[in-house]
Amino acid sequence: MPASDDELTVMANEELDAACAMPFVEVRKITPWGDSYEGFAPSGRTVEVERRYLWAVEPEGGVIVEVEVRDRAARTGAEARALLTAAD
Repeated sequence: MPASDDELTVMANEELDAACAMPFVEVRKITPWGDSYEGFAPSGRTVEVERRYLWAVEPEGGVIVEVEVRDRAARTGAEARALLTAAD
């Protein structure tokens, strides 16, 4: 079983992969946007997952995708971030 922080980091990276899987043209249509939901970590503990799609200043027209996974009870969390561009 991974340590708590490792588990949250793995979840954040997996959620980021899912958030970035949408075609760029579709990502642009929903930016700026964000949502959050309650889920379960592999260990069974309750976590909050938040996704954010934000306009990037550079390169112009790019989108920053951020995912944060938080365990509010333990006051821990992990974040993953990617920059998407039309070339991706």
